[in-house]
Amino acid sequence: MVTGTGGPTALESELRALAGSVPDPELPVVTLEELGVLRAVHVSGPGRVEVELTPTYTGCPAIETMSTDIERVLHENGIPDVSVVTVLSPAWSTDDISAEGRRKLAEFGIAPPRPHSTDGPVPLTLAIRCPHCGSTDTELLSRFSSTACKALRRCSACREPFDHFKEL
Repeated sequence: MVTGTGGPTALESELRALAGSVPDPELPVVTLEELGVLRAVHVSGPGRVEVELTPTYTGCPAIETMSTDIERVLHENGIPDVSVVTVLSPAWSTDDISAEGRRKLAEFGIAPPRPHSTDGPVPLTLAIRCPHCGSTDTELLSRFSSTACKALRRCSACREPFDHFKEL
């Protein structure tokens, strides 16, 4: 059920908004849409919907919870047959996180990943800004934090520990 232009139908757009509003189970401050893991929603027949998700990394344990939460939200909104499919290509990248998602991560106390730029010089510094005080004088405490996609750092200025969402 796709329009002649190849774009999504109004129903698909509405269902994508519903699925995209599901909070990430590991980072509930951001939605699946803001995190960039929701790839597509397709209406494949009356009452039948297929949702495409790309995990932040292969083997991400949260993908099952994401799928269950999407199914629940769509069932609650009248879609009886929901199929959530894991799509590994193209791979998810931290560039898929929306500007709003980056803002929410920072407000929550997680240093968001730096966006990659393809239209300018590559930065020579890898400074990570503290989400508490803004200092770039930070140190790595552990390559892994509460989830494999985050590292644990500490700010040398305010001495507060914080998570940093790794660039992928």
